[in-house]
Amino acid sequence: MALLATNYHNIYTSELWTMVGEYVCTLSKELQQRAKEEINEDPARRAADIEHIRDWLKHQPHIRARTDDWTILRFLRGCKFSLQRTKEKLDMFYTCKSLCPEWYKNRDPQDKKMRAILELGPCLPLLGYDKEGRRVVLTRWGRYDPSKAPVSDLMRATLAVIEVWMEEDEQASVTAMVTIEDCRSLGFSHIAVLKPAFVKKAAMVLQEGYPMRPKGLNYINTPAAFDTVFNIFKSFMKEKMKKRVHLHGNDLESLHRQVPKEVLPVEYGGTNGTVEEITKYWLERVDARRDWLLEDEKYGVDESKRPGKAKTSADLFGIEGSFRKLTVD
Repeated sequence: MALLATNYHNIYTSELWTMVGEYVCTLSKELQQRAKEEINEDPARRAADIEHIRDWLKHQPHIRARTDDWTILRFLRGCKFSLQRTKEKLDMFYTCKSLCPEWYKNRDPQDKKMRAILELGPCLPLLGYDKEGRRVVLTRWGRYDPSKAPVSDLMRATLAVIEVWMEEDEQASVTAMVTIEDCRSLGFSHIAVLKPAFVKKAAMVLQEGYPMRPKGLNYINTPAAFDTVFNIFKSFMKEKMKKRVHLHGNDLESLHRQVPKEVLPVEYGGTNGTVEEITKYWLERVDARRDWLLEDEKYGVDESKRPGKAKTSADLFGIEGSFRKLTVD
């Protein structure tokens, strides 16, 4: 518990909590050097790059976007400071918000339906980082009961936690992330809702729209139904990402070779608090960001104002026809 409390303090006592406007760097000198080497961040050029993207956003008639330094910088880092890739990802991010209203509207953490899903803890960024400084995100979608709520509720809650985490964690914007997909209790009722159309949509939104750089996918507690679901997900992965998949079955020791015990909750053989404590923590953080989440509903795109051809859900998420492989950093 002591380690957990320490991690809470170290990660989130940051100017980024309330930062509006000009960016204030909270990275250590070591992480700043790493940002230079791994994602092409030049502190002397950073402000100019941010301003370039902000000016571009202001001249996009169809995009309603946040234009504060920190939001733009997260996307620049996620795209290794490629200005063109950053523009494409920002456009996709806000396009997805408008084309997937069932995932982005009504994200009030005080809403009973939203609260019920959040209390299950289906998506939990763990406190602390692995040996390479990466954030570890634990997902537990088997906790969700498809008979009690539509899968859109699960996705809505998951994305709310992800966005609050990204907003508050500067280190992860440089060092990237790994995931642990706990498949315990994943059954055929889940397969019924995790259809290829949903999986493709979720994959497109997360990998093409968000400035996250997944460096490893760890699957644990895989049940009989796992292969069916995983094969659907795998069909939308590039070869590079497929090589980053680690299947651990029910072997915690195998998981520990990828993710250190110091980061894991006790339920996973770790020493970093309990799942209940971490779930409670993220409930508190999402509550603290309630106004931010509600305000976020005004951002998106107006396809009637997009230069050129308007985009539709069928264009981005349709299963028929060719599918452009997802971009993986």
